[in-house]
Amino acid sequence: MTDNQDTGINAVELAADLTVAWLSNPNTRASAEDVPTFLKAMHGAVNDLTGADAPAAAEAAPASEFTAAVTVRKSLASKDHIISMIDGKPYRTLRRHLSTHGLSPEQYRERYGLKADYPMVAETYSEARRAMAKKIGLGRKPGQKATPKAAATAAPAAAAPAPAKAKAPRGRKPAAK
Repeated sequence: MTDNQDTGINAVELAADLTVAWLSNPNTRASAEDVPTFLKAMHGAVNDLTGADAPAAAEAAPASEFTAAVTVRKSLASKDHIISMIDGKPYRTLRRHLSTHGLSPEQYRERYGLKADYPMVAETYSEARRAMAKKIGLGRKPGQKATPKAAATAAPAAAAPAPAKAKAPRGRKPAAK
């Protein structure tokens, strides 16, 4: 039993219904010779849309091989960018480019036979992002001291004098006696 019979869709009946609807339109002018041709075309379209011939088509289509636009060595030749194996253009990061082609980094690596450690970000871009993250203090635990360089810049702020008078607590005034 096919999937179409399981779901209750019969391609022949659906094609016949569509043909009848087409012929019942007052703007349609068709001769008797055109009806079988239209019915066959409609049946083919319904089969394509419902996937009735999908298993046969899947067996007939060979697995397509993807040829890389550049070699692996050339794609990683520069530290400033990575050249895409899809279109041969340079990118600082490949993630967004891959998503426009409907690929994940793992699928990209698998498609072109790349190792699991193949980078998705250019080396200089990665280093710049790392330096910026360290500078603003990302990656430290809350109680952890800053690096000596960061501690020197934080020391003058800690040495500032405390305010002389503490602020009164906010809220309701005490009840009068």
